[in-house]
Amino acid sequence: MTSAPFLGLDLLTTAVAVLDDSLRTVHLNPAAETLFALSRRNVSAQPFAELFVDGREFGEKLLQALADTRGFVDQDLTLTRMAHEPLHLNCVVTPVDAGHAALLIEFRHIEQQLRIEREAQRLTQHEANRELIRNLVHEIKNPLGGIRGSAQLLERELDRPDLREYTQVIIKEADRLQLLMDRLLTPHRRPQVGPVNIHEVCERVRALILAEFPQGIQIKRDYDTSLPELQGDREQLIQAVLNVARNAAQAMNGRGAIELRTRVARQVTLATSSHKLALELQVVDNGPGIPASIRDRIFYPLVSGREGGTGLGLTLAQTFIQHHHGVIEVESQPGRTCFCIVLPLQ
Repeated sequence: MTSAPFLGLDLLTTAVAVLDDSLRTVHLNPAAETLFALSRRNVSAQPFAELFVDGREFGEKLLQALADTRGFVDQDLTLTRMAHEPLHLNCVVTPVDAGHAALLIEFRHIEQQLRIEREAQRLTQHEANRELIRNLVHEIKNPLGGIRGSAQLLERELDRPDLREYTQVIIKEADRLQLLMDRLLTPHRRPQVGPVNIHEVCERVRALILAEFPQGIQIKRDYDTSLPELQGDREQLIQAVLNVARNAAQAMNGRGAIELRTRVARQVTLATSSHKLALELQVVDNGPGIPASIRDRIFYPLVSGREGGTGLGLTLAQTFIQHHHGVIEVESQPGRTCFCIVLPLQ
């Protein structure tokens, strides 16, 4: 059977399989091919449940659904292909009557669903943080200017040079806080969009990190050179990746290994929008890992696992990635921390 009748299914990001009344595979949409690492041509007319080493029970449930002409939902389905990791899935089975099609099965990877929920929660929290920061900055900047100005006036009235040392401390600390406030507001500049080669971004970051930590940091590269250019703000992307890489280098006290890895991702959902193609950039280090106490808050402003850190680097990185309609996530354990940046490709 040709795939023309199923053209609408091919546009979905949800994995869909269509079976006939013998439970043989009639059609897999591209999302299902990606999910199961199968080719629809190779599995056409094969019993679907037999494609999996643990598919017997699922096959029996499909037979029952056919016999009763009644669909079902399985929220804890595990399917494993030979020599592949088990897939933990939600699935919805619906009887249909359309030519050779008898059952339509929608699959959703549970981890993907959890990731989408985490992303939505993170976006909500990020917007709340941005509003809090804006209000906080404006409340701080006005008295800060008054403190600095008063210190300057007081310095002019002092006759003893040794006392001016104290007014200079006030002025310098006020300037430092002013710079911090300006950095908190910086991310609200919108991207200046143009074509960007992600590997040029990575090479720029690599050069900056090696210059900053010349003695103990090694940076490995694992690039997919077939990746196309993306539309974005080159400077913002450099700053985002640099902040992540610098955070890794600082966490390792300037001694360790960082790997920059690029790959293509297919059929991804970012901020509730589906994309056929996306770019995945991983920044992996072999450092001590992120403390469990702050792991869930690592992107929040002013949260830092390093003494003396401002807690702004990763916040800025997340903001710049969100400006590009992408996401940034982290997985961490002692000896391996991986920041994964996913950006849509046009």
